[in-house]
Amino acid sequence: MHGQAAGFVPNSVLPSALPVHFVQSPPSQAEIAAYRGLHAAAFAGNMAETNRLIAAGADLNGRDKQGRTPLMLAGYRKHHEIAQALIKTGADLNALESSAYDLITISSVLNDIKMVKLAIAAGASTKLVTSPYDGTALIASAHLGHVEVIKALIAGGAPLDHVNNLKWTALIEAIVLGDGGKDHVETVRALCPQEQTSIFPMAMGHAPSPWHCGVATHRFQIF
Repeated sequence: MHGQAAGFVPNSVLPSALPVHFVQSPPSQAEIAAYRGLHAAAFAGNMAETNRLIAAGADLNGRDKQGRTPLMLAGYRKHHEIAQALIKTGADLNALESSAYDLITISSVLNDIKMVKLAIAAGASTKLVTSPYDGTALIASAHLGHVEVIKALIAGGAPLDHVNNLKWTALIEAIVLGDGGKDHVETVRALCPQEQTSIFPMAMGHAPSPWHCGVATHRFQIF
């Protein structure tokens, strides 16, 4: 789990398992050493080699052993120009690797607002169900308090009310797993505009409502 947020949460409001958004796996040193072709060029940020391989017809959506595409590797390394070149020539923006992470969720967890905006502008979906928790990029970002990414995802149509398989929404994660600091306060505000009237309903199943979570953790004053 990211940070120490769970230490502040009463056991009564927590399910038996907590989201671990860093379950997504950057390439290991052994994987990096084994990369060839477009995967190697994208990971290294070698623009000239990337362009050469694209022109030679390299597979834009080839997979490594964990299902990562060259575009995902560019995402992990924050190589924006490489990503643009791959996207422009047809790389799949919505591909999922073996743990069900896509470019937007990878970049959201890394707080790479430039890559997130680039992907959204190119047509990537903010609505994909990602991660082993059946979550979304918005839920992952809310957990981590990545405010500008959250705002970009919301502007790009990310669903505010998606419930993951732990029965939590983005708002619930921000309140329960947030550290109570400025970024998580701003996250809650972004997810709960004052004009919104439906922030109180229970999530599916027996999940605590955002209001109950906030009261239980004593961390946020939503209004």
